[in-house]
Amino acid sequence: MVDPGRRGLGRGLSALLGEVDPPSHVNNPQEVGEASQQVAVELLRRNPDQPRRLFGEAELAELTESVRERGVLQPILVRPAAGAPGEYQIVAGERRWRAAQRAGLHVVPVLVREFDDIEVAEIGIIENVQRTDLNVLEEAQGYKLLLERFGRTQDAIAKTVGKSRSHVANALRLLNLPPAVRAHLEAGRLTAGHARAIAAAPDPERLALIIVEGDLTVRQAEALSREPEAGRDARAKSKPQRARVSKDSDTHALEQDLSEALGLSVEIVDRGGAGEVRVRYATLEQLDTLCQRLNG
Repeated sequence: MVDPGRRGLGRGLSALLGEVDPPSHVNNPQEVGEASQQVAVELLRRNPDQPRRLFGEAELAELTESVRERGVLQPILVRPAAGAPGEYQIVAGERRWRAAQRAGLHVVPVLVREFDDIEVAEIGIIENVQRTDLNVLEEAQGYKLLLERFGRTQDAIAKTVGKSRSHVANALRLLNLPPAVRAHLEAGRLTAGHARAIAAAPDPERLALIIVEGDLTVRQAEALSREPEAGRDARAKSKPQRARVSKDSDTHALEQDLSEALGLSVEIVDRGGAGEVRVRYATLEQLDTLCQRLNG
């Protein structure tokens, strides 16, 4: 068991990740820092404990195009793979590795470092949290890994990732939500604030459906979760416009096509030929990517 009092990577990790960044003038993958080396893409292996599970198609396609034109400018952080001489496990940079494969690159620049398992777990969480790449459930799963496998305390995790202890505790509580509610979170239909508001409610799954269909704010969700059961039933029945609208197969197919094209959750609400197209995003980076695509 790892000593819970062990100091996290903290600012040391920021320095390490900063070391990975290429100089601003670099335009050629061969010009990356001297500490990096070129390694065949097939010799790299993803980390099975990587907290990030979802890779937006739109973002990955955009990165692939950039890699195809300019190469991988930021070396991928790796460590020697256990039991596989000559191979490496990715510590930070799996998205770049995926994009390189899509772009048809045969080699990529890497920085080889010696890390133990807990350092790899911490780096995976910190890198993604700092760049807001993780959805809240992926973040929580990372915290759970540090707690259960490596014996870290919530206080130690909070210091490592630069968050408050309450933030870590609230994220972990979301893992107890029903699968249907977690699915809304992953798809971006609910925010972490919505989920926290209903986490302690007797029937969070039903409340999540009301929130999604009614497009409620977090404050409204908090008020809804405080209402007695009868009040919630009355509220749900008194809002016919929030009732689920049946959709034909063409509408569902169009929603799926748009979702795949944008890499985000898309909902079409049709009211007799007029309606709305709702695109949900989970991070500001996703919103920025969407705006860029809409602006051509």
